[in-house]
Amino acid sequence: MPDQHLQSACGAVKGVPFGHAPKRMSRRTRAAAAGALAAVAWGLQEPLDRRFFGCDHSDVEFLGRGRRSVGLLVHAANGALFGVVFDAIRQRVDVDQRRLALGLALAENVALWPSIVLVDRRLLTNPRAFAQATYRHTLFGVLLGRLA
Repeated sequence: MPDQHLQSACGAVKGVPFGHAPKRMSRRTRAAAAGALAAVAWGLQEPLDRRFFGCDHSDVEFLGRGRRSVGLLVHAANGALFGVVFDAIRQRVDVDQRRLALGLALAENVALWPSIVLVDRRLLTNPRAFAQATYRHTLFGVLLGRLA
């Protein structure tokens, strides 16, 4: 076909493999998935931070009532919900999404910290437990902000 003059692909056709349009997640779905992934990462690294901070509290074990697999699923669902809330706020404010995600995660940590007495009264005044929770929320916020 060297003697034919073919037009190059452009517009909606350009970059479409095998005639199928690429599927994209909505921003809200992506934020929910990012929140779930960030929560799973938090849960998977908990054994490490428990040793590092010298505090044996586990959000995942608490949520799963001692069963890590159940707790991890509940924590992932909570992370997905947080991601949806993050997305709703992100659409209404003019703040870098990475800063917003981190700020929201740390604000949640500070706002909900007093409720730790429902789990274990001694944790409320334990600086290691608060540092551990702050680290976990920082990890979550950083991952959410990067992935959403």
